[in-house]
Amino acid sequence: MEEDGVKITFGDSQAIAVGEAATDGYEMHVLAVDDCRVDRMVIERLLRSDSVKVTAVDSAAKALELLGVNNEHATASVCTNPWKFSLIMTDYCMPELTGYDLLKRLKEIKGLKEIPVIIMSSENVPQRIQRCLDEGAEDFIVKPVQRDDIKKITGSIQLSKPVATTPICRKRKVPAGVLVGENSERRPRISGVTVA
Repeated sequence: MEEDGVKITFGDSQAIAVGEAATDGYEMHVLAVDDCRVDRMVIERLLRSDSVKVTAVDSAAKALELLGVNNEHATASVCTNPWKFSLIMTDYCMPELTGYDLLKRLKEIKGLKEIPVIIMSSENVPQRIQRCLDEGAEDFIVKPVQRDDIKKITGSIQLSKPVATTPICRKRKVPAGVLVGENSERRPRISGVTVA
């Protein structure tokens, strides 16, 4: 896994930014926060298979440090998003700072409160879910995280991004007379093949 990414060291532990050092070539960059190594690896693999850049850390404190919020900025109300994270996915139950504590902290800081936060937990507790959503969580996922969860998340985050104003490719003009009427068939017919 280390050869796939950039290693970021936090004292005795480290975060792995999977993919390129910058966000070039990626639509999204997700910060995954989970104290369980296996859960982090599952989330990383699911996101990477969707061409998402992933940075993973094992605690909320390390996530805050990575985001530039440390003891020095403990009371800071303004912070930047130096890694340009599109989304933060965090486990609810973690030692010291919980995912809920991380969510509350992020929603208090200008420059970070705009980052969508998704809380994950293996416990389906309706009061906990509602409390997280009331505090500003984008969504709450009951573990284990599935491929469909990731598709839903990445789809909704990409849909909320502004559309680029410069065209990536140019449209071809259709020669006059090719499209005859509204009900005309636009796809070529191949005998024995039905296109749904």
